[in-house]
Amino acid sequence: MKKHRALVVDDEPDIRELLSITLERMNIDVVTAGDVATATRELRNGAFDLCFTDMRLPDGDGLNLVEWIQTHKPHIPVAVITAHGNVETAVRALKLGAFDFISKPLDLAVLRKLIAATLKLGDSSESTIQLPQVKLLGKSARMEQLRELIERVARSQAPVHIYGESGTGKELVAHLIHDASARRDGPFVPVNCGAIPTELMESELFGHKKGAFTGAIADKQGLIQSAEGGTLFLDEIADLPLHMQVKLLRVIQEKSVRPVGESREIPTDIRLLSATHKNLAALVAEGKFREDLFYRVNVIEVRVPPLRERLEDIQELVDSIIARLGKQIGNADLSVTDNAVKTLSGYHFPGNVRELENVLERAATLCSNGMIDVGDLQLRPKVAAADVPIQSSVAPGEKLGEALEDIERDAIVRALEQTRYNKTKAAALLGMTFRSLRYRIKKLGIE
Repeated sequence: MKKHRALVVDDEPDIRELLSITLERMNIDVVTAGDVATATRELRNGAFDLCFTDMRLPDGDGLNLVEWIQTHKPHIPVAVITAHGNVETAVRALKLGAFDFISKPLDLAVLRKLIAATLKLGDSSESTIQLPQVKLLGKSARMEQLRELIERVARSQAPVHIYGESGTGKELVAHLIHDASARRDGPFVPVNCGAIPTELMESELFGHKKGAFTGAIADKQGLIQSAEGGTLFLDEIADLPLHMQVKLLRVIQEKSVRPVGESREIPTDIRLLSATHKNLAALVAEGKFREDLFYRVNVIEVRVPPLRERLEDIQELVDSIIARLGKQIGNADLSVTDNAVKTLSGYHFPGNVRELENVLERAATLCSNGMIDVGDLQLRPKVAAADVPIQSSVAPGEKLGEALEDIERDAIVRALEQTRYNKTKAAALLGMTFRSLRYRIKKLGIE
């Protein structure tokens, strides 16, 4: 079995010795350097599997060394050592390509986890990282660029923010990043921030101790701790209330979590991925999203293109969806006419890939003889986002309360249909909060 080799760069002898002892106990050979010049010389002349570097060195900045490694030895994962609380420097290092960071004073348990993850990454980089069997379909230039970006960001521990319209496949992208990373054997925990009631959010994310509040009859592990050793994916992160944004910021900065009712913080080892269809920068300007959290979660941004920007992928997507639908309904001969594909290729798809799936699923039910034609697609005309037609008249003798409920029900159903049942988007269309919409849906018996 190959013995790994590490380079430790720090001008403090005590830190070099602590790191050396920890690495050697993990059966890793260690070379040390006290400045940038010595470190660069060692990197030029030797082979290394990982590198730790301090930020402040006698003859330069650790960030300069990170840049040098990314240019000359990009296969070597590099982790930076920062002063306690100096997250800004850590974020700059991650943007430059550092694998991860650790703060002084060094926590040995956290350090060992970081070393193990770094070595795992190095081992997987000996051969080209392959994306898993679940694929991101499409051969367009935009999708090729997206796949290349996924492979690059998978090599880092840096937080990634995935931006894209509803229905573009943001969670799939998050899953691919996890599956191509050194954390692929750990859990992938997706959380829809807009679907958790505000009063339960802290307990759901952070967990709680028995007796912490009325109804807490036992200890409960939070979703953050459930992602230990793996990836936490916060979907619709823009829906996090401000008080929860503060708590999440602390998790990112301190790499620890405090369950409700717990007196101490518990170290946690997760990678954070987030996503939203909203413009976070605009929300920051409006005071609805914390600027400091924005810079922490948006270290690397991955944009998922809408379907209308890659219409050349329609044929491949249609073939894949039809093959799946054919198996589901037991019709291996299910197909789509050329005219139907041409019509789909000219459609604007406000609901993106999810809408294409819904259109084809409905058409498969309506079509004759297993052949989907233009008439079976029932595509909607292009409508402005605010145009949700509502029947507002009340028939003579009709009870006002019942009539208003019918009007409200009709408006909600139409908004849900227009947004392909994306409740967050439908709520925005109707000018109400997600939670209000969910309450009305339940009250009116819509689902």
